[in-house]
Amino acid sequence: MLDTARRAAIARLNDRLRSTGEDGWIFLSAGVAALPNAAKDADMRAVRLFAAFTPDNDLHGEHDCAVVAVEDHRIIWKIDYHPRYRSGADPDPADPATTKRVMTIMLAEEY
Repeated sequence: MLDTARRAAIARLNDRLRSTGEDGWIFLSAGVAALPNAAKDADMRAVRLFAAFTPDNDLHGEHDCAVVAVEDHRIIWKIDYHPRYRSGADPDPADPATTKRVMTIMLAEEY
């Protein structure tokens, strides 16, 4: 797969997890989990709707991480890749059959 096509495929798969919660796991850090429900909802909505990717915040064009200001705090969300079946083989982020996506949403100060 060509590099640009590969990165676009990875970005689409990352966007799907981020915007729908499908095809992966989403974890909240202890700091985010401790926030009031309204703040957690606002954080999740900000992550789900994030579309302000630029070369400055998305160097590789894979939509795998960003920092977002939400109300009175900043959050970071990050998507990591793991082997889907614990095979020990390196996951291929462009192949959903081999890769389990895991997104963590955390307060910026927890990073």
